Amino acid sequence: MQSCLSIERRATVVSAYSPTMNNIVRPARQQLVRTSSHQRQASLISTAASLFATKGFRGTTTKQIALAAGVSEALLFKHFPTKHALYSAILSEKTHYSGLQESLEEAAAKREDKRLLMLLASYRIRKGADPILFRLLLFSALEGHAMSDMFFQQQYRVFHDLLAGYIRQRIDEGAYRPVDPVLAARAFFGIIVHHRLLHDILGVPMHLTHEATVEEYVSLFLNGLFRQ
Repeated sequence: MQSCLSIERRATVVSAYSPTMNNIVRPARQQLVRTSSHQRQASLISTAASLFATKGFRGTTTKQIALAAGVSEALLFKHFPTKHALYSAILSEKTHYSGLQESLEEAAAKREDKRLLMLLASYRIRKGADPILFRLLLFSALEGHAMSDMFFQQQYRVFHDLLAGYIRQRIDEGAYRPVDPVLAARAFFGIIVHHRLLHDILGVPMHLTHEATVEEYVSLFLNGLFRQ
């Protein structure tokens, strides 16, 4: 009986210090640390985005961000050494356009005029659209800080140029009447920006659904482009 107990104790000791067991436990702990770090970064990004959208880039201090996130400034700087790094992370976090861009390129290749414009408009005008990005755009334009150009390039320029190029192509093909493609694209995005200014910033109630609103905007715009 004592021999059996002795064997069991030795087995327990061996298993506790076994390299195999350590290899199983250690990755799980490492994964927990990585997950916790990722969650902390996501929390800091979300908190900073809300403050930047409310007070602007210049009006928000790292101390305020740390306080709102419930962490020390030292921990904030560990993840993001500067406000610029944090602002850049916000843009990266909130601008995922790969799926949209693929759909736009497909619609353009098939000459699906209405679908192309519906995709562009409904991405910005939809139920549950994040108002923070639009507020960030306004603040960045008004403050003129170093990150404003990056914001404009990532948020609007890429789609503006795509639409202007498509309109130019359709004019060359004879489908649209001759207009200035750049001004036409600017007019279309002007509709979207004005809509968001009224409803997301000023709080004017919508009298149509998001889907019906987008449909009407696209119809009005296309009717002005097609040759009669």
